[in-house]
Amino acid sequence: MNTYRSLRAIQSALQADDITCLSLTQSYLQRIHEQQDLNAFLEVYEEEALASAQAVDDKLKAGTAGRLAGMVIGIKDNICYKGHRLSAASKILDGFESMFSATVVERLLAEDAIIIGRLNCDEFAMGSTNENSAYGSVLNPINTKHVSGGSSGGSAAAVAADLCLASLGSDTGGSIRQPASFCGVMGYKPTYGRVSRWGLIAYASSFDQIGPFTHNAEDAALLMEVMAGSDEYDSTCSEKAVPKYSQKLNSNKSYTIGYIKETLESPALNREVKAHILEKIEQFKASGHKVVALDFPYLNYVVPTYYVLTTAEASSNLARYDGVHFGHRSADAQDIPSTYANSRTEGFGEEVQRRIMLGTFVLSAGYYDAYYTKAQKVRRLLLDKTQAIFENCDFILSPTSPHTALEIGKTYDDPTQLYLEDIFTVHANIVGIPAVSLPTGMHSNGLPFGIQLMAPAFKDDELLAVSNQIMNMK
Repeated sequence: MNTYRSLRAIQSALQADDITCLSLTQSYLQRIHEQQDLNAFLEVYEEEALASAQAVDDKLKAGTAGRLAGMVIGIKDNICYKGHRLSAASKILDGFESMFSATVVERLLAEDAIIIGRLNCDEFAMGSTNENSAYGSVLNPINTKHVSGGSSGGSAAAVAADLCLASLGSDTGGSIRQPASFCGVMGYKPTYGRVSRWGLIAYASSFDQIGPFTHNAEDAALLMEVMAGSDEYDSTCSEKAVPKYSQKLNSNKSYTIGYIKETLESPALNREVKAHILEKIEQFKASGHKVVALDFPYLNYVVPTYYVLTTAEASSNLARYDGVHFGHRSADAQDIPSTYANSRTEGFGEEVQRRIMLGTFVLSAGYYDAYYTKAQKVRRLLLDKTQAIFENCDFILSPTSPHTALEIGKTYDDPTQLYLEDIFTVHANIVGIPAVSLPTGMHSNGLPFGIQLMAPAFKDDELLAVSNQIMNMK
């Protein structure tokens, strides 16, 4: 069977009777089996996916199928799906079965998407390489000696390897965009509050967002259109009306694009990645866009601010996994203190433990004002400065990552180096704006990389439209 990389192509083939949803799903299942060494999937819903595909075929014949008919999609293993196991790639939730579905899952199913399985990720979405999963690393399908990126590495790898048409990930500080860059696909992080977080296992609640991986802006826009919107179960979800993202893509509007000079001057930035950004700037100018250089002398503050605040929230959010309320309970537990200590020590991996301890420290008496309060003040400063930039610019351009995908194991034992991998991506999460990684570059080492664009809050329609322009540039 042909490899399809857009829902439009799949639906055209369905209409022409060249394929059925059942045969399409069977082909994805076959590819998953053939490429299981990638370790992208933690669980494949084979029987269920085939039954769903047959049901969608019946709806297509009856003329009642939803907008996502023919879309075979995987979901990250931190998104709830009723009656299915959920672990956040952690031993502490081994064997846990979700009692409800996330709002995004319900909305996908309502439009006849076919969910084919749950995807591997860094434990509790904490990581930049997908080497922190309790169930093994996800390999990069472009070169299996390299990481897929984190934390949504399984989601990126599955789309890049054509194991599903699209996937869902979560993005707390770049966990959609960075693996998208490493695997050569499009990764979209919506405005904070645009997509419901109900049913997403929380890492850092004021940063987390669910978003899609796709091969093109058209599919990303349609998925956003389906998933976005208010939700009575999520008080942080905006009640703003959801634009028809998929109908606003073909805009030929010229924009003002700003690039932060400090990102291109970063000593961590790979020479070829920098050269590509400069080439894109000239291409944007030739296409009628205005490109301006921006001063943003706060780049070195974004990573420390991010890690102070997210680890503090993680310390609070993960307190519930204690062997009493739910989660793994140690066999060596004798009383309440030993139950807590042993269960959490056995259940959590090294990186999760590290971030919980960091978060507990910055929230502790005597250090709260020195670290947490100060970081919140810097967060406000970054928001104000970013809003000032958008008074004169439509988008902010930067690299997604300083380089291409790292070799597996190369930096695993250096957490400080791994934290600095987020230097270009955490900005969007700190200030709550939408951001996208677009697969526009190929390094001489044979690995892909992306460019990042950020837009003002709730300008997701404009960001998707310019993404479509860029993806279609010759």
